[in-house]
Amino acid sequence: MGLPAIPIPTFTGGKPLKKANSNPTGNQLPGRKKPRIPYQNIIMGAAAFAYFFALQTNQVLATDMWSKAESIMKDVYGKILGISTIAAIVTASVALLLMNFSKSGKTVDESRAWLKRIAISWVVLNGLGFILAYVTPFFSDGKWNG
Repeated sequence: MGLPAIPIPTFTGGKPLKKANSNPTGNQLPGRKKPRIPYQNIIMGAAAFAYFFALQTNQVLATDMWSKAESIMKDVYGKILGISTIAAIVTASVALLLMNFSKSGKTVDESRAWLKRIAISWVVLNGLGFILAYVTPFFSDGKWNG
């Protein structure tokens, strides 16, 4: 069996939703389109101008990109090494205090394990600093300079 037929009501009267001669462009004359601004062309032109302007700059006073990156890397690494050294000292002292004053064997074993982890990570960080400071100058310009 099917559904009973329901009559669809038809509405008559009232105002129409759209005006018959509506102008979609607003206040302009009815036969002209609104001019579009070519944003893509403007952006591409500005990018090309900036690119060519950057190519024309004088680079006599500028440092080499790699030497600047190396100095930034050494500066950041020095700060990380200082912070990690202080953190290693603080956490190692806490681990040593727990190891010496704890009555639980489990706490002593965990403190000893943490002390080993702290020492190993500090040695790895200082090893990277040794490589940066003393080994990389031997390989400057991609050649062995030893």
